[in-house]
Amino acid sequence: MSRLFSSTSLLVAVAALSIAAGPALALDRTVTVTNNSSTPMIEFYASNQGTSEWEEDILGVDILDVGQAVDVTVDDGSGYCKFDFKATFSDGASAIKEGVNVCEISDFSFTD
Repeated sequence: MSRLFSSTSLLVAVAALSIAAGPALALDRTVTVTNNSSTPMIEFYASNQGTSEWEEDILGVDILDVGQAVDVTVDDGSGYCKFDFKATFSDGASAIKEGVNVCEISDFSFTD
């Protein structure tokens, strides 16, 4: 009898965890990144805050001119919400913003 009770309790606990984790995994991680600097952005990176290396350049061959914006879905499949952003500009300068919570924001801009 206690074995049945333990199994039932375990199933209820797993179901509760699944329900609680479900919304976190389904959060919208789309961020509109705007270049409000005075120089065209030539590279943009977003890497999970728990990693030590930058992921691939999201812009690829594209350039984000001054005042332009691009919608980026920042989701590496981990369910994690905090990412570090890095932009590189045509004049060789770069900017880094650490700990951006992509589950809580929808707009982000780089400025001078």
